[in-house]
Amino acid sequence: MIIYENEHSFIMISQHDHAKISGEIAQNWRDDFFNGIERKEEVVLAIYEHDRGWIDLDSAPLWNNQEQKPYSFENYPMKAKTTYYKTGIDEVEKMNKYASLLCSLHFASFFEKEDNPIGQQFLKEEINRQQILLKELNILGEKVKEDNLKYHLNMLMFCDNLSLYICLNKPCVNKAEEHPFFRNGFSQLFPFANNQRIHAHWINQENVSLSVFPMKKQLQVQLELKEVKKEDIKVYGLEKAYTDTPSSKRTVTFI
Repeated sequence: MIIYENEHSFIMISQHDHAKISGEIAQNWRDDFFNGIERKEEVVLAIYEHDRGWIDLDSAPLWNNQEQKPYSFENYPMKAKTTYYKTGIDEVEKMNKYASLLCSLHFASFFEKEDNPIGQQFLKEEINRQQILLKELNILGEKVKEDNLKYHLNMLMFCDNLSLYICLNKPCVNKAEEHPFFRNGFSQLFPFANNQRIHAHWINQENVSLSVFPMKKQLQVQLELKEVKKEDIKVYGLEKAYTDTPSSKRTVTFI
């Protein structure tokens, strides 16, 4: 679950709904910026589906007693999180092996400096998966294929982050008050941007500008969310309050 807090409510966005926005960004990526475009369908699939492991978890959000707010993807209990990460990657692998390789590389990157034994075990298992898939897909030792894989992973991470940008920030937020993930731009670097960071900026309630624009044209997306009242959580508990809160949509246009 992706969450930010208002005075009287929590804005709650499911990971899979956020991933759909990531997929739309990838689908509209400029062809001349799409290295290894022969794999476009597989790359876009990976980006659309990368957070599908969260579907069941987000259907029944958990309350964090210590912080007195719902658990988010940033602090969700490790055992459950890694179990469902694996489930999601397994499900993508049944759809397409290249897509699952990208998802595995993406999630494994979260645990490269992890001290928790559960995280370390997840990383070990995903590295093993990756080696098997790299051999099956005939990528190992093929420089062009390896370079394209790195580029596609970079795309996944960028599309993920750009979608997170509109999920974690209130519309029209000042740059200094943005979520710390994004204040200094996105860490993924691309040749078309001269290997400099791309910066996003809310210019009004519905429009987000990018310092370098990787898409074919302006892209309007519909972000599904729930504004769950704190009073409802207090009375009914988080899961019922979340379930009973109707969804709404926020329109955002990337320009």
